[in-house]
Amino acid sequence: MGDALKIKVTAPPVDSAANELLIEFLADLLDVSKGSVQILKGQTSRSKVVQIVGLKTDQIVKKLTNKP
Repeated sequence: MGDALKIKVTAPPVDSAANELLIEFLADLLDVSKGSVQILKGQTSRSKVVQIVGLKTDQIVKKLTNKP
């Protein structure tokens, strides 16, 4: 999806449940703490801007694409 990553979560968008699940999913996938994953923009939108603290962009891409 261009520069965007499409992730589907199963939690409903009620009381920030979907956002929390997204943060947990990304933290687990990228092997960082939940505190290292922040939603900067789009808390109530389907499109979000997420910041990962502690990893460089190339490290994130490598982990997301499962490339060695």
